[in-house]
Amino acid sequence: MSHLVIAPVLFPLFAATLLLLLRRVMPLRVRRSLNLVALIIQILLVSLLVQSVAGGEILVYALGNWPAPYGIVMVADRLSVWMLLVTSLVAFFAMLYAVRGTDAGSRHFHPLFQLQLFGLSGAFLTGDLFNLFVFFEILLLASYGLLLHRGGANRVRAGLHFVALNLAGSTLFLFAVGTLYAILGTLNMADLAVKAAATPPENLGVVRAAGLLLFVVFALKAALIPLYLWLPAAYSSTSAPVAALFAIMTKVGAYSILRVYTLIFGAEAGPVADLIGPWLLPLALATMAIGTLGVLAAHELRRQVAYLVVVSVGFLLTAFALGTDASIGAGLYYVAHSTFAAAAFFLLADIIAMGRGTLADRLDPGPVIANANLVGAFFFITAILVSGLPPLSGFLGKYMMLNAAVDLPSMPWVFGVILSAGLFGVIALARSGSLLFYRAEGTIERTGTAGRHAIGPNWGRLLPVIGLLLLCVALVVWAGPLSDYTRATAEQLLQPSVYIRAVLGDPQS
Repeated sequence: MSHLVIAPVLFPLFAATLLLLLRRVMPLRVRRSLNLVALIIQILLVSLLVQSVAGGEILVYALGNWPAPYGIVMVADRLSVWMLLVTSLVAFFAMLYAVRGTDAGSRHFHPLFQLQLFGLSGAFLTGDLFNLFVFFEILLLASYGLLLHRGGANRVRAGLHFVALNLAGSTLFLFAVGTLYAILGTLNMADLAVKAAATPPENLGVVRAAGLLLFVVFALKAALIPLYLWLPAAYSSTSAPVAALFAIMTKVGAYSILRVYTLIFGAEAGPVADLIGPWLLPLALATMAIGTLGVLAAHELRRQVAYLVVVSVGFLLTAFALGTDASIGAGLYYVAHSTFAAAAFFLLADIIAMGRGTLADRLDPGPVIANANLVGAFFFITAILVSGLPPLSGFLGKYMMLNAAVDLPSMPWVFGVILSAGLFGVIALARSGSLLFYRAEGTIERTGTAGRHAIGPNWGRLLPVIGLLLLCVALVVWAGPLSDYTRATAEQLLQPSVYIRAVLGDPQS
């Protein structure tokens, strides 16, 4: 039993505790350095874990040496470590931007950042449904604090909606978990998969109801229509590095849908198999369509980027809904692309907003910002990325997805919605770029009427954006081995018996 499995969970907790205890005596520059070093170590730990499971191994860590299903287990497979790697990389670049000044004003920013990472890591590694609920609550508690960092009426308003909706989701999660435990007598995911497949006829209705209730909770976390309304306000109101980190938050809901509905309610689940099959594809396509309307209608750049996150959720869940190894593999490749691209766009939108004084990120013609050619070039590259134009990773993700859908009955709907969303996304971003850069005129506004000063971009702020864009370039350069990895991950997911044997052991041994 390798302790490496639990290291990405414990290390952020240790860093958060240290930063919390020493927040009053430790200067801000030391807290910044400590947090960045902790994030680099986290990336190294996750990289070692990736190497350990790349060959298809599933590593199980039983806390206290209590075997499943009686004890708590952490499970590292290809899917969980892929999500961990994307999370740790985006967290590093978000923090690299935050240390340029966003983190000032509260001693709790750095502990909350690590606590958020602790919750995310735990959610991806846990092999237990109740502990998935616990880690959801931890990351949500941290996200409440990060969302409200440095205050403001819009943040408080968005934060209240965020808190109220997620508390409702947590309550439903508890109801679903309690119902499953009452009927099946376990919450270990592998054991649940075994017992759900043998559900007696008299309990089928209750188990199906609990499974659908879980879907509602995960759909809320993923921002699936009609439960997406909290996302645009929350993501566009908070600070840029927090919004960049939140780019992975919706993926936790999508991950949970993929994990639970391939393992517990998957094709081998007998009477409860394919529980959300009739619902997921129409909802995912509708999410993509509604998100695209939001992108077209947005009047601020940050809100437009937030709606692009909604579109990416629809794309991702469409890939998962198709249910083939090719489509799920394409979706997992797209997870990395959409997270890095959205995070880069949130940071770039903040740089643009700071350069426009009182106009901030409002999509109206304004003064020419400092280094407009440089910032405009980054805007152009990022717009190509998120709209899925060649030759960058967004295009490759869409190509793999469309290729996977060619022979499926739902092909016309999938092609129609994805291609339309891409076309309207290009139109919306071209309009935004034109208003922000091409139609800009006049001098740089140094002091706004509301007292807001225009701040030109500097390399310190641009560096995290460049880093995230380079990660997207890496997705293109190593597209072959990475797509092979995500395809192999999908094949592993579609064989839940392999996961069950790894966690519960071989019954014949």
